[in-house]
Amino acid sequence: MKSRFLPVLAGAVLATVAASAVHATTLDDVKKKGFVQCGVSTGLAGFSNPDDKGDWTGLDVDYCRAVASAVFGDPKAVKFSPLSAKERFTALQSGEIDVLSRNTTWTMSRDTQMGIVFAGVTYYDGQGFMVPKSLGVTSAKDLDGASVCVQQGTTTELNLTDYFKASGMTFNPVVFEKLDEVNAAYDSGRCDVYTTDSSGLYAIRLTMSNPDNHMVLPEIISKEPLGPSVRQGDEQWFAIAKWVYYALLNAEEMGITQANVEEMKSSENPNVKRLLGVDGNFGESIGLDADWAVKVIKGVGNYGEIFERNVGKNTPLGIARGLNALWTEGGLQYAPPIR
Repeated sequence: MKSRFLPVLAGAVLATVAASAVHATTLDDVKKKGFVQCGVSTGLAGFSNPDDKGDWTGLDVDYCRAVASAVFGDPKAVKFSPLSAKERFTALQSGEIDVLSRNTTWTMSRDTQMGIVFAGVTYYDGQGFMVPKSLGVTSAKDLDGASVCVQQGTTTELNLTDYFKASGMTFNPVVFEKLDEVNAAYDSGRCDVYTTDSSGLYAIRLTMSNPDNHMVLPEIISKEPLGPSVRQGDEQWFAIAKWVYYALLNAEEMGITQANVEEMKSSENPNVKRLLGVDGNFGESIGLDADWAVKVIKGVGNYGEIFERNVGKNTPLGIARGLNALWTEGGLQYAPPIR
């Protein structure tokens, strides 16, 4: 007798098989080609910036190197695709890149409508304004009627409109697709004001012809949680993207650094032993080796080391940890435990 439940069961089996096939696709592809393809900015000091030799550095770059370290044990097993704000999501959706780590704000529409998913907030930021000191303003409230340089296809562009409307002011947008076009326009005086994420303003200010002639105004007009994203539909790759980030945070909280990670393997702290793969094999559940976190920390250090190396107080940007301090230090950076 033919069961009326067979089509349902067959459908469930096929769905399970299909899900399993998708499950490891990205990791398999990455291993097959031998590197992680990472989407970054076209050049933003402290976050993703190439030097004259084409070597990339920055906080976003180091996250990509951390993923490469987890998969291959080699922070250099990564290639970088410089992308404009307009190009970035298409590149991820199409499979051109494996990870997007490009000072990108996590929003509801991006997280639910674009086929991508965010792995965490690697930098808590907010939108601000930079002006020439010669403009004679000390507050964003004084910008009524100003011309404002802004990059096309960003949350920055939307926040700008919202802010001026809510403040009862008008402005003249001067819009460009590429970051270097916005920079050049502001530096040449084509607009009165430059707006983007506050961290970006400090970086861009350094590239101006006369950096000391410009100032960042005190107002922060938005929440800009910046972080890496991957394609939806591959839970294993998503888990790798998340837990690499969490490993960086947990390592800092536990005092594990690039210099002492081997020594810390002998720690009696159960949390340290689990993170470093001495106790249990938590890497197996995401398709990685037991010592995956050791490889990450050896490759790039912990989150605090990455922050200080790229944007911290001893860099040209000189950014304080602020909201990006660990939760134990009054900040927002907090990772789930490995257990």
